[in-house]
Amino acid sequence: MTKTSFSPIHVIGGGLAGSEAAWQIAEAGIPVILHEMRGVRGTDAHKTDGLAELVCSNSFRSDDATANAVGVIHAEMRLANSLIMASADKHQVPAGGALAVDRDGFSDAVTAAISSHPLITVVREEVQGIPPAEWDLAVVATGPLTSPSLAASIQAETGEDQLAFFDAIAPIVHRDSIDMDTCWYQSRYDKVGPGGTGKDYINCPLDKDQYEAFVDALIAGDTVGFKEWEGTPYFDGCLPIEVMAERGRETLRHGPMKPMGLTNSHNPTVKAYAVVQLRQDNALGTLYNMVGFQTKLKYGAQAEIFRMIPGLQNAEFARLGGLHRNTYIQSPILLDRSLTLKSRPGLRFAGQITGCEGYVESAAIGLLAGRFAAAERKGEPLTPPPATTAFGSLLGHITGGHLIHDEEPGKRSFQPMNINFGLFPELEPGSIVKPEGVKRFRGKDKTIMKRQLLSARALKDCANWLGLA
Repeated sequence: MTKTSFSPIHVIGGGLAGSEAAWQIAEAGIPVILHEMRGVRGTDAHKTDGLAELVCSNSFRSDDATANAVGVIHAEMRLANSLIMASADKHQVPAGGALAVDRDGFSDAVTAAISSHPLITVVREEVQGIPPAEWDLAVVATGPLTSPSLAASIQAETGEDQLAFFDAIAPIVHRDSIDMDTCWYQSRYDKVGPGGTGKDYINCPLDKDQYEAFVDALIAGDTVGFKEWEGTPYFDGCLPIEVMAERGRETLRHGPMKPMGLTNSHNPTVKAYAVVQLRQDNALGTLYNMVGFQTKLKYGAQAEIFRMIPGLQNAEFARLGGLHRNTYIQSPILLDRSLTLKSRPGLRFAGQITGCEGYVESAAIGLLAGRFAAAERKGEPLTPPPATTAFGSLLGHITGGHLIHDEEPGKRSFQPMNINFGLFPELEPGSIVKPEGVKRFRGKDKTIMKRQLLSARALKDCANWLGLA
């Protein structure tokens, strides 16, 4: 390792987040020791011991930085000298408007860059516990397949109920795509909970015929099976919605779709046969979670079936549902804005274990953790990215933007999230102006302009944050 005046920073995990964190730290002039257990101990999903191995899709999704949130975070990472994006660009394969890669070439490129960097030492070993005190600065980026011993150590440090091993995901809907001429705001029995007003849920009413058709569609819908190594993690607190429907046609009406305590403000004299409730999911109020709607339905089936619900016929989903193995911590409670564990100064978490979802999101959080750790080692200010950027929006969701709902003790409301425009702060009033000469300007055209403005603002603010403007 090249000699420097700085002590090394330890990074645990050589996936996308860990590799990116190590790269950012080393590029800042700080030595890094990257600990990766593959090569000594394998996982049930990885096939090689290469760094940043892609275990699922080979797609990094949309590369459109003009009107797509994923494309925006791609562009921000490129501005920040991302190794993951540079390797992806070098090994791109045809995929239309998406950025897809040759998975072997991509992993080989990341491995070669990390291995040849003069300030990075790769150590093939399993780190079985929370980093020792002598590792004064460290980043844990072990992902959804964190080893059992390290997971147990994290649980001991953070609390038994602060680490999830299976992710029961309910769909999340963009608020502005919900038809409020059909739906209404009300808490069940007008109950005012902590920080509530008695109008804390959006309610979608179904009559008997609509409910029966919905149940039929759920039972007939195509589902995704569990991988062999995942097991079948069903427990009564997070049964998939279609499994509940299979247990009896009235199960949902007496579970997440019960109509009791709710009165349709649009039609008070008619009692709904069933009601789907959506609850505010982020502090901005731009995203709403479908309460109790975790599911193993395939994505196409989800979109089709859930748009059968009155009020959601034009729903835009920030995230669709799922249930799978995914080790992640309760980040909004445990981490500060620099991704540092509040109970342990100097110890950061990065990647999917923080509760972000997706390749580029994981790498982006690794990038931020690496930059924060390097700045701390140098004694420089830890300045988080602006909330208006994709970096800042994702970081904000992880470290406090998500609302923790205390009225449901024992249930985890924080769930992993992909980057999407629902995480971005709204534009200034009056920003969206009808173009000159355009007669009709609403719906899709207005949405496209909004996304274009959010994208342009994000990239400008990111460049300023990085000192490039």
